[in-house]
Amino acid sequence: MELANSLKSLRKKNGWTQQQLADRVGVKRSLIGSYEEGRAEPKLETLMAFSRVFQTSLDDLVGGTDPASPSKDVDAERLAGRKLRVLAVPIDPESNRERISLVPVKAAAGYLGGYGDIDFVEALPQFSLPIPELSSEETRRVFQIQGDSMLPFLPGSYVISSYIQDWHSIKTGELYVFLTQDQGVVFKRASNHILSSGEIELISDNPIYAPYRVHVEDLLEVWKVEGSIQWDLSAKFGGDDAVLNRLDALQQEVRALRTALNQNVA
Repeated sequence: MELANSLKSLRKKNGWTQQQLADRVGVKRSLIGSYEEGRAEPKLETLMAFSRVFQTSLDDLVGGTDPASPSKDVDAERLAGRKLRVLAVPIDPESNRERISLVPVKAAAGYLGGYGDIDFVEALPQFSLPIPELSSEETRRVFQIQGDSMLPFLPGSYVISSYIQDWHSIKTGELYVFLTQDQGVVFKRASNHILSSGEIELISDNPIYAPYRVHVEDLLEVWKVEGSIQWDLSAKFGGDDAVLNRLDALQQEVRALRTALNQNVA
């Protein structure tokens, strides 16, 4: 009865009805009742769906651990990748190798709900990158970015990323794509100096955006950025006129500083 008790406890903890849980998992409401009463046992794919919805491991779900009770090791297990995170990966039927999925901006909102759904992932554009610098053994995904928080990376650019299973390997100052419960797909630099508290600080390259922290319980996926693809190269610096204007402004600032220094010396 451990599974039945776990399902009921987690559902009530989240404040969901049986129908709401059924809608999230993709089964009939009557099946949820059967599982919670111990009259039926879910198939493996349904168990994996429960683990994604409740953000808990299969061991905790079926092994008798009360997932609703706090645990000191929950954050450590998630950071090390020991809490089950099901990653849906498309496979090339001919080579039997993983293919790279592309997540465009228009699919980013849906990615939050379908990141673990192989049907959703397989519906995304897929391709291979025969580039020597990219190991064929890594799981990769390409995300299209939006907004100006990471300039000079332009809105609409694509970042090539590899999957990070053990979040302890996150390094301060490096670029990552984070999938978060509240904000979906975000592209930021990371600071791992607060990992001991179960949080990661996300930092924008654009200084007008303040850093903020995300708790590991709100993190779903982490991808390390390895490269980028950008089309509008002239816009990176605002065009030739913008470059000349900026150089002229810098020259004026240097002249003003020299004048001020000369006046002080005199």
